[in-house]
Amino acid sequence: MTIFLLVSLLLVFIILILIFTTCFCARRPKEHYRLCAKLPSMQRGYLTDLKFSFQLSTLKSKDVLPFFSKIFKHHGPLVHINVLGHSYVLLNDPDDIKALLSSPHHINKGPEYGMLKPWLNKGLLTSGSLKWQMRRKLLTYTFHFKILETYIPTFNKHAQCLTKKLENMASNNQRVSIYTHMTLCALDIVCDTIMGTELRSQEGKSIEYVKAINTVTDVMIKRIFKFWLWNESIFNLSQNGRNFNKSLKVLHTFTENVIKEKRAKHETVNCLETEELSFGKKRVESFLDLLIGISKQNPEKMTDSDIREEVDTFLFEGHDTSSTAMTMAFIQLGLHQDIQVKKTLQWSHPHVLSPSYTCTA
Repeated sequence: MTIFLLVSLLLVFIILILIFTTCFCARRPKEHYRLCAKLPSMQRGYLTDLKFSFQLSTLKSKDVLPFFSKIFKHHGPLVHINVLGHSYVLLNDPDDIKALLSSPHHINKGPEYGMLKPWLNKGLLTSGSLKWQMRRKLLTYTFHFKILETYIPTFNKHAQCLTKKLENMASNNQRVSIYTHMTLCALDIVCDTIMGTELRSQEGKSIEYVKAINTVTDVMIKRIFKFWLWNESIFNLSQNGRNFNKSLKVLHTFTENVIKEKRAKHETVNCLETEELSFGKKRVESFLDLLIGISKQNPEKMTDSDIREEVDTFLFEGHDTSSTAMTMAFIQLGLHQDIQVKKTLQWSHPHVLSPSYTCTA
């Protein structure tokens, strides 16, 4: 009886998917199909698309990159795919990617970015059109090189903590996941520079926050590939959705508390006017300090809610991309021993190869 019930539910589920996909595809204009027909496609046909969709949904995180690398190897650097009626064009050529990312016309994001909105709301990553342009203009000077230079001591401090940990593990001949340690280092750096808050996650502190951000990030990746979790109602009822919402509350509460503390500090001590940068802007200690400064000048354009969505956005973008880039750098240094020796010499004796070199690791 139990097996019969499970099979029945599975059949109903498949039928609903088929109906949904058919209706979705029927609503598309003919122009869509005409344009897609011009693109190299790895699969054509309704059943083939459905098979590919299920194949994609069963991938584990570690299998995603090899899976798409195999697709590019067989079909070239530009390929069109269908996932449950949704069309995607995969790009793997730097020139194609540059043309897309540098275009001022392709600002609005795809519907997949909507999955990030419960966390990031409508920050710089998920917003589009007028709000994106206005917010981009407000935030442009926050990334002036003079401001970024003030963060170098922070980079060094957390990088030194990382190297000490790796030295201890190397002396014990431990086999470790380097990505885990890169993530904690990146998280410490990003929280310090963006919020002016020391997580000290590399020292085993802020466990609840670290666990929450890892859970939210992992669930988001799973949701992107598992098409049955695209629906908001189904997602919220699932175990992944419940874990996501519980962890999200931890992240938002943490950010909101830091914003309140920083704003209270700015009300009692006018710290934005204590020091001037050489190019005429106020010197600040963190990205959050700077956002509060913008909020004072443009209160209607930068509320506490706006500040939170930008802080959350840059925390997400910053720690995830930085940890991945650092991990890849370590892998490449391990594969190319000659470059590793050269870089070790630069870090140990920066004056030997470049008198102007500033050590940051």
